[in-house]
Amino acid sequence: MTPRFTLTVFCGSAPGHDPLYLAAAVEVGRALGRHGMDLVYGGGHVGLMGAVADAALRAGARVTGVIPAALQAREAVHEKLTELVLVDSMHERKTIMSERADGFLALPGGPGTLEELTEQWTWAQLGLHEKPCGVLNVGGYFDPLLAFVAGMRDRGFTHPRYVDMLVVADEVDDALERLRAYSPPPRALASPGAEMADRLAAAVRP
Repeated sequence: MTPRFTLTVFCGSAPGHDPLYLAAAVEVGRALGRHGMDLVYGGGHVGLMGAVADAALRAGARVTGVIPAALQAREAVHEKLTELVLVDSMHERKTIMSERADGFLALPGGPGTLEELTEQWTWAQLGLHEKPCGVLNVGGYFDPLLAFVAGMRDRGFTHPRYVDMLVVADEVDDALERLRAYSPPPRALASPGAEMADRLAAAVRP
């Protein structure tokens, strides 16, 4: 039996001001069940986190929440998950969410969502894993981030190959299908920084 694709979703513990964000989170949860996928997330019961989890559970997906014991009360832990994993630290939380994932998808969220997404994207660049990282660009939410990433590329701080690693989708089904079908780019022997330094040196040689 083929293991089910497990998606780790990063998103806000708040719902945001635009109802579009909450609706997208619900649709992601429904789509996970529709695509035969399971969910790993931060374990909260509120905001977009809770909406994704509730919808995924209703759709028949297995839902695992991972949360530090110290944050149980502050993050309003979800009590009806398939599995709740209590850990000692944020580092352990992120490690488990990474290990259990076949891919990562960010929905709208705050600094924590941004940090989680960029950490996994960085690990993919460094070859620590070859799992896909993507964003669901709900209502253009990630447009400023994508413009900033393009600026990194254009100013010589990351290779275009690593920018292209990010799966960017406006529609939920498209996001899930592309994450499942993802194939990592060819890997250079040099680290991303060393590769860009060599590229820059080649460009300025007489």
